[in-house]
Amino acid sequence: MKKSLITLAVIGTLGLSTNALAYEAGDWLVRVGVTTVAPDASSSPILAGSLDLGQALPSVGTSLTVDVDNNTQLGLNVAYFVTDNINIELLAATPFKHDIEFVAGKLAETSHLPPSVTANYFFLDSSSKFQPYVGAGLNYTIFFDEEFDDGAVTTIETLTQGDLGAAATVSNLDLDASFGLTFQVGFDYEVSEGIYINGSVRYIDIETEATFDIAGVPAVATTGAIDTVDIDPYVYTLSVGYKF
Repeated sequence: MKKSLITLAVIGTLGLSTNALAYEAGDWLVRVGVTTVAPDASSSPILAGSLDLGQALPSVGTSLTVDVDNNTQLGLNVAYFVTDNINIELLAATPFKHDIEFVAGKLAETSHLPPSVTANYFFLDSSSKFQPYVGAGLNYTIFFDEEFDDGAVTTIETLTQGDLGAAATVSNLDLDASFGLTFQVGFDYEVSEGIYINGSVRYIDIETEATFDIAGVPAVATTGAIDTVDIDPYVYTLSVGYKF
């Protein structure tokens, strides 16, 4: 009788331990929530051919560079656990839309998708409800729907008409796709069996080159460019996850 009780107690203990495991190899985890992309942007000067457009305009007198504003969208990521402590995660989201700004206000806008694949390491034993992790991986950012703001085009035309005697019209903005590294820190907390609250912060290396057509400016080429636009955003995510 005593042996039977001990055996039942051991089985019960093992059962509780198994139920308490947060993650195991072979688990899938899907998270859905809100994701904010906050660029830490910088750029090289806006060029018309080899001419620094800002410095060429007496009314500006300094290089024109651009900035990129924040945007929040629905975020989704899916992770597969290859061991109890390591998963491979795919980050996706609805398209982010950003205003591109310069000294005179809004210059243009663009949309992008930044899919990322990350390998994450979870520090604590798999029985812990709180699961902090760090990760690193690769990002590929695709830009689309790039277009100049009508007000910015008017501003550029006005500046160049007054300074150079001919209006410079700009059109056909294009941003190259970007390939770079990404790093993240985050945590999951199990609020009930198989359901988690997640928070994470990512850094993504996004660098693109912007080109556009520019005409009507004497003695320069008909192509404009911003040689580099370093967007390099921090990406903040708060989500709810489900393990299966």
